[in-house]
Amino acid sequence: MKKILLTLLMFANLFAADATIEVIKKVDKMPSISVEDASINYQSTLSKKFFKVLVSDLDVLSIFNVYDNYEKTDYDADDVMISNAKRDYVLRYRLRQDDDGNLNCDYKLISAADSRVLRKKNFRIKKENLYVFLIHNLAIDINDFIGAEPVEWMKSYVLISRLTGPNESEIIISDYTLTYQHVMVKGGLNVFPHWADKNQDAFYYSVLDGATPTLYRLDRRTGKSTKILSSDGMMVCSDVSADAKNILVTMAPEGQPDIYMYNIETKKLTQLTKFSGIDVGAQFLENDKEIAFVSNRGGYPNVFSKRIGSKGVQQMVYYGKSNVALAAHKNYIVYKSRESSNEFSRNTFNLHLISTRSAFIRRLTATGINEFPRFSDNGDSIIFIKNYKSESSVGIIRIKQNKSFLFPLKIGKIQSIDW
Repeated sequence: MKKILLTLLMFANLFAADATIEVIKKVDKMPSISVEDASINYQSTLSKKFFKVLVSDLDVLSIFNVYDNYEKTDYDADDVMISNAKRDYVLRYRLRQDDDGNLNCDYKLISAADSRVLRKKNFRIKKENLYVFLIHNLAIDINDFIGAEPVEWMKSYVLISRLTGPNESEIIISDYTLTYQHVMVKGGLNVFPHWADKNQDAFYYSVLDGATPTLYRLDRRTGKSTKILSSDGMMVCSDVSADAKNILVTMAPEGQPDIYMYNIETKKLTQLTKFSGIDVGAQFLENDKEIAFVSNRGGYPNVFSKRIGSKGVQQMVYYGKSNVALAAHKNYIVYKSRESSNEFSRNTFNLHLISTRSAFIRRLTATGINEFPRFSDNGDSIIFIKNYKSESSVGIIRIKQNKSFLFPLKIGKIQSIDW
């Protein structure tokens, strides 16, 4: 059992934290923007944190050349700050608390050339510790006003299993920048969380510190956990169907891990692969009628696919000799591949993007150990974990913009992630 668990953890084990922006490819010149803080009689510390995350969000939008000079001004000032006069846009915000105790943010998007207000809006939240989601909604609103492709994923929750000690881990809910973090499960070895539906109302996770690995489902709003499945050797949920009725799980009741599909409503368990080696980490492909998964049936870990109900298996990747940790969106697959083999130092593992309809392949990362990729709902961005020079980060890749952004995890080590 320990060998099986170690094998799976080797396929997917993560760590975490550095604070840089990695630009994979320079983009064409973009309009410039600066941010002005017009908050009055509000907590200086929060206002500056707000500024920092807002600048980061504007960077991630990838539609502006963002300047991070911190400026204080009056919200109703007729002109922008002199230092920002040469920018194309100025974003001015004001934090304030209303009579009901809600945190409010008023903002204006201003044309710096003539001080014309192009857009103004108010956002509010009840709980101050959720201020980062107020920022994400503000950034989404600006993005939509400019007419760029949707970035609704900015306000999605991220699930993280964070190792805190020997055989100890906790599952936290975070935003994509890790600014907000809330512990949902703690005590014991709780790993491989996966959202149970698109609304992020519940998630599955595995508990591995008992006699038998067990899969649970936790309701995010009530905090109640319900036992779903258990199996000797291994029990991990790797994907959920679009209608949330079927889940793909990796189980090893007879010693070797295989892929199964479990229907949440009927409780029916169907074995999808049967191989004398290792089949793990399955993902649904288009229309949930096909799966992609990692297997060593070719002599080394690689990505394969098969139609549900058929016996035939097709190799998907012909580049690299250790291809693991995949995610799928429609006809695209992103996977982790080993780029080096050095017994005296850490190897390089990069993420690659392929199409199931062509020979298209694209490398998404360049250095370090990059793993646990997950697509955003619309497929235009990927979240992942990057380990480099003893530091780790949660990363966001904007696929069409050819840019990657890294955010630090300051406490603990990441075992797995879902978005």
